[in-house]
Amino acid sequence: MQCRDNCGACCTAPSITSPIPGMPDGKPAGVRCVQLDEEQRCRIFGRPERPAFCGGLQPSIEMCGSSREQAIRWLDELERATAPSLPCSLSKKFT
Repeated sequence: MQCRDNCGACCTAPSITSPIPGMPDGKPAGVRCVQLDEEQRCRIFGRPERPAFCGGLQPSIEMCGSSREQAIRWLDELERATAPSLPCSLSKKFT
């Protein structure tokens, strides 16, 4: 499967903890990566400075669905499922 034109869901929905050129601390979930161009394509695709996490996300029917919106929903669910748990004292503070 090829990436969908003008999607960029995998560069927006997940958090990325490793440095990205222009985002030295990575990026939080739901924030557009600064390396996305106007056509929602990665400017550093295939380059060594692209985080390994990004290279690990490969387009698939399961992840991408039939629209950008479906891809965002799937990636949001994955983000929630893999987020570290907060200690009980912090959990109460933020919920």
